[in-house]
Amino acid sequence: MNARLEPITKGSVRSECSPEEWQLRVQLAAAYRIVDYYGWTELIFGHLTMRVPGPERHFLINPFGLGYDEVNASNLVRIDLDGNIIGRSDYPINQAGFVIHSAIHAAREDAHCVMHTHTRAGMALAACSGGLLPISMTSTPFYGRVAYHTYEGVTVEVDERERLAHDLGQQNAMILVNHGILACGQTIPEAFLRLYRLERAAQVQLDAQSMNHPLSILPDDVARRSGEQMDGFGREATNGKFGELEFAYLMRKMDRIDASYRD
Repeated sequence: MNARLEPITKGSVRSECSPEEWQLRVQLAAAYRIVDYYGWTELIFGHLTMRVPGPERHFLINPFGLGYDEVNASNLVRIDLDGNIIGRSDYPINQAGFVIHSAIHAAREDAHCVMHTHTRAGMALAACSGGLLPISMTSTPFYGRVAYHTYEGVTVEVDERERLAHDLGQQNAMILVNHGILACGQTIPEAFLRLYRLERAAQVQLDAQSMNHPLSILPDDVARRSGEQMDGFGREATNGKFGELEFAYLMRKMDRIDASYRD
């Protein structure tokens, strides 16, 4: 790809997508803008992906070279599990993002959405030998339910996919040791709320550890019960759908700030 000072402007691909895919494109583009809003970006790196409905296991990923604030519904790139671009795109994809996300999309039927970030707090937590500790309300949904994957270097080797998938297992959150954090879910709102909570838990733990006082570790039964309660919040109003209320609010916020992600 030749270096460009401005992102390519092209027409909407809405007419080329099913209504279901277009809705997912809009939601995923909103997620990129929300991540940018919270400052969870590292230049043009990191990825949020969503599987497209259908038997092929194609998924949407950000175009390599654009910032999260430049992602919209039309410039998201559709790829297959081998990294081939499906349809038209003016941008390539990042190999490291393809390796991590394709590993999970291939191994997990239920992990439709996968979100991975390199935040300062997430990377700092990933560097702590003790991992995530049950010391805050937002940490408890991950009590006994967070996986760990040992750092092997920049994730560009395809053979690491099997080890990534094995380490994740059936969990929906993972700390990539010395690397960052990852969350997944059946929907974009579900994956995003897990990512938000994991990021907040990392921030709180680092703040608490920096105070140089003994940490108050929650008892096992309290941490487990709190995690179950946290997972139940908001489900009554959304027919059991996790994260829908929170994500709908954040999409309204993005609409007020800059609705171009819908293009």
